[in-house]
Amino acid sequence: SALHPRYEATAHAQVMAELCPIVLDLARAAKAHDLNFTIDAEEADRLELSLDVVGTVFADPSLAGWSGFGLAIQAYQKRAMAVIDWCDALAQRLDRTMMVRLVKGAYWDTEVKRAQERGLADFPVFTRKAMTDLAYEACARRLLAARPRLYPQFATHNALTVATVLADAGGYDGFEFQRLHGMGDTLYRHLLTLHPQLACRTYAPVGGYRDLLAYLVRRLLENGANSSFVSISADASVPVETLLRRPHALIGTPDQARHRSLALPVALYGAGRRNSSGVEFGHEASLTALLAEVKAGAALAPREAAPLVNGIIQSGQVRVLTSPQDSSVTLGEVKEASAEMARHAMQSAAKGFVRWQHVPVGQRADIMRKAADLLEHRRGLFVSLLQREAGKTLDDALAELREAVDFCRYYAHEQVMPGPTGESNRLRLRPRGVFVAISPWNFPLAIFLGQVVAALMAGNAVVAKPAEQTPLVAFAATRLLIEAGVEPSALHLVPGDGLIGAELVRHSSVAGVVFTGSTLTARLINQSLAVKEGPIVPLIAETGGINAMLVDGTALNEQVCDDVVVSAFRSAGQRCSALRLLCVQEDVADSLLAMIKGAVETLHPGDPERITTHIGPVIDGGAKAQIMAQIETLGQHGRLVYAGDAPRQGSFVAPHLFEIDSIGQANEEIFGPVLQIVRFKADALDAVLEALAGLGYGLTLGIHSRIDSVIEKVTKTLPVGNCYVNRNMIGAVVGTQPFGGCGLSGTGPKAGGPHYLLRFVTEQTITINTAAAGGNADLMATVD
Repeated sequence: SALHPRYEATAHAQVMAELCPIVLDLARAAKAHDLNFTIDAEEADRLELSLDVVGTVFADPSLAGWSGFGLAIQAYQKRAMAVIDWCDALAQRLDRTMMVRLVKGAYWDTEVKRAQERGLADFPVFTRKAMTDLAYEACARRLLAARPRLYPQFATHNALTVATVLADAGGYDGFEFQRLHGMGDTLYRHLLTLHPQLACRTYAPVGGYRDLLAYLVRRLLENGANSSFVSISADASVPVETLLRRPHALIGTPDQARHRSLALPVALYGAGRRNSSGVEFGHEASLTALLAEVKAGAALAPREAAPLVNGIIQSGQVRVLTSPQDSSVTLGEVKEASAEMARHAMQSAAKGFVRWQHVPVGQRADIMRKAADLLEHRRGLFVSLLQREAGKTLDDALAELREAVDFCRYYAHEQVMPGPTGESNRLRLRPRGVFVAISPWNFPLAIFLGQVVAALMAGNAVVAKPAEQTPLVAFAATRLLIEAGVEPSALHLVPGDGLIGAELVRHSSVAGVVFTGSTLTARLINQSLAVKEGPIVPLIAETGGINAMLVDGTALNEQVCDDVVVSAFRSAGQRCSALRLLCVQEDVADSLLAMIKGAVETLHPGDPERITTHIGPVIDGGAKAQIMAQIETLGQHGRLVYAGDAPRQGSFVAPHLFEIDSIGQANEEIFGPVLQIVRFKADALDAVLEALAGLGYGLTLGIHSRIDSVIEKVTKTLPVGNCYVNRNMIGAVVGTQPFGGCGLSGTGPKAGGPHYLLRFVTEQTITINTAAAGGNADLMATVD
């Protein structure tokens, strides 16, 4: 991954064409100088890709006769034994020797986190340290048995593991031990005194403090952990017998192989809410199955959207829907609602509310959970729709489907209607009435369902107006909710333009509006509600922002680069949370910008239905024209750092990087793959924070720094809804990272958070004078 910025399974062909020659050149150089050359282990999701690279390079005829080529294998990976067998078969087929370095594995916590985030069926690593130790012993025996085709290299500082390997080896030939410089000195000094014939290699990181600090901290954390042999052995109070307990004795029975307190990814949120299921793209079988599912789903996807009132399809003005990636391709058509149809939907919703509000909250929750299950069951259909109608890449489409599932289950789990709090005084929550839900095209499934499900779960009726560009997704989602059990009279769909949305908002029956879109449109809705006769109506608005990322001189450039590219250019920059303004301390700006530019150059704009595509189209020709006009204006007062290439046909905009002189110049959100960059001096952080606050937005903020006081100062100073530290700033997770902003970025409360449903209800206190019925029985029954 240090040699190629797109070292990922979906870029397989690119990696094989571009990375393999680089690795081969390095291997040839190592052979020429008679050096050992070991390819380190990567994350579990890159294992299959890594083996493809290793297999290709190792088989090259120019490396024949050389025994210095090696591969590191992590014993904490459940596939470690299979990888050893693969290496053995490869070496046997080519009649060559391969070095295999066996480690217990670094970044265990990261692998666990990735599996949870991705909603995988299981962890790719063992969850108990004793299981990793046991696997290490089993892998060691397999490696020793494969000598001399494989030359085992055992990297460990655990005396019990060393003794086990030595006992299994049956001698001193054909293997070696390895230790990290500065660790295991005493162990290996005694070992080599007792067994001077043994080989032991000392390895050490080489480089500057800036590059190696994170590596060294990681080693300290690993070896200082309570479960580490190095840590325990340094404690004089720990008996030797405890140190020498064999892994199988620590594990006990097979049913104890898993960590008791570490739930499977599907159970991340406990028994009350199941995590949405994801797919590991790095696992070829899983990716192939998903692609087949999407292909089958495409054949079932609707090609017509229409108004749905009381569950009945209505007529309307027909408009042809075309593909954002190719305007000559027709996706289907939509029958758009008239103003009269919009009024009819509102009147029907008012009648439906009378019935829906009395559906027990537990029953409503069951309906939403069934809707979530249906979404997962029809994953291929919705992913296909999101790709074709919204221009989503495969990973973005899958992520959005998972978010929609999470919204359904999260709001069902919240169950906003509590029971009585007392016999004499009761506080209960009542639904408001008819909610108008206006959703955007950039998340036509997740935000659409998030709004609708929240309102329905609180007992309201809903009239939903989806974005003009994505009615097919909304139509399919609405029918799915009705199939799951939502009363047709409580949910109505009215496709149309902004005029239809305005008609809904000013209707006398409206009891609330939930909106995601531009700040300008939110203002217009607010003004319309303000002048409307009748009750004061709440507006829940989530709008855009000029989202900034602050990078100081202590940040890790490689991490910053990855996070900038993902935050600014994933989804073609069409996320409310996307990075718009990168503020970089001038001391590190040159090297960082060179790295970012190099990474952006490897992004492939194109057809989102191809797994190799990184940037799909913007939503339509109008959006493209607006972005291109903004790019032209930006070019007049900024300095172009990079402008990529994009397909001419369709609504594609190439990624752009611009440097500007001041934060104040970034006074307009560019809703596309355009990133503005400004430098600041190390002593000017206060001025930077003041300028960012002056923009008036408060949606997302990124911070890259290794100084806690800087992080604390920035998060306290800027009133931003979602702050992300030393990571990317998109992809908020329902229930974990509630999403929403303040100022020009929205009203709150946060979607996917514990306070969201409360905005959809009113409070009612019921106070009963129980004495009026003859006396206070509870008080009279009180024992002295």
